Amino acid sequence: MSDVTTPVADSTEAKGGVMQLLAANLPDAPKEGQLIEGTVSAIGRARLYVDLPPFGTGLIFGREYMNARDILRKVSVGDTIAAKIVDTANEDGYIELSLKEARQALIWADADEAVKRGTVMSLEVKEANKGGLIIEWQGIQGFLPASQLGSDNYPRVDNGDKDKILHALNSLVGKHLSVVMITADQKEHKLIFSEKGPQEKEEKEEKVGRYEVGEILNGEVTGAVDFGIFVKIEQGLEGLVHISELDWGLVEDTRTLYKVGDKVKVKVIEVKDDKISLSIKQLRDNPWTEAAKKYAKDQVVPGVVIKYNKHGALASIQEGVAGLVHISEFETEQNLKAKLSLGNVYQFKITLFEPTEQRMTLSYKEANQEIK
Repeated sequence: MSDVTTPVADSTEAKGGVMQLLAANLPDAPKEGQLIEGTVSAIGRARLYVDLPPFGTGLIFGREYMNARDILRKVSVGDTIAAKIVDTANEDGYIELSLKEARQALIWADADEAVKRGTVMSLEVKEANKGGLIIEWQGIQGFLPASQLGSDNYPRVDNGDKDKILHALNSLVGKHLSVVMITADQKEHKLIFSEKGPQEKEEKEEKVGRYEVGEILNGEVTGAVDFGIFVKIEQGLEGLVHISELDWGLVEDTRTLYKVGDKVKVKVIEVKDDKISLSIKQLRDNPWTEAAKKYAKDQVVPGVVIKYNKHGALASIQEGVAGLVHISEFETEQNLKAKLSLGNVYQFKITLFEPTEQRMTLSYKEANQEIK
């Protein structure tokens, strides 16, 4: 016999090494709130067992079973299901599961994906309110704000009347709209949709890209709002004429100048992304250019009072050229209105005149002191 002996590894060390190897190859232990997949192993009375190797057996029972009974009626032994862990080990050693919560989690995961991908979906309008439309997706109510409606469905009504807006929105109830999801917030249980999907945006960008700043176009007024008018320049493309671009003179109400259906000539002043900005006043002579030849600082001129504001009164010295008479000359608003009546003509001294900037200030006090 040989005196040489082969060294034998310590059994404790060997066992520890095996355990480490097994642990390294095992998946992480399940946690509460985690989604997990398993195979239905048995169905009992108001109980369903799910095989979850290597962690043990999951159980759906009690309230969780009742909440998901409509779904569970269609489940058979051997089916693979996804569930959400609500307790990693109950008193009987089972992993308690919720099918309903899992379904909600999967739906919100789908919603997040839809937002990222800009998925276009056709959904029915269920209700309307003054702010927009209620639509439903996979059993969850969502909201489509009126501001996110496409140009064909956007409610343009006189005076921004909320009742008329609601009437216009109600006409969409029962219709299917092509929309994209722009917000999915599970914590707030909030879904926000837009009818202005990527496809519409791309189509509009393509149309807008065909126009250049400076072009003169014929269009039709499709809506008048407080901040300007919308003008259709081709099918599916509208531009905005801001209130400041309607006329060289003061415009207080766009609706007194233009009505839906009016034919107008416009000038393109900005092209950006899928929006096009237009001007009507730039097709007319700038009255400030002519005024620069006639008027100068310190000159006394006649002017008609056309408006009061918080700073004083506006007085026009010729069509489209107006300046501010500051309230400080009169101490109070009441005194100003007593001295300067709307529509009446008075003498004013020009105290600031910058025609290129279209800025002018006038003094009633200085003009009338000099006259005396």
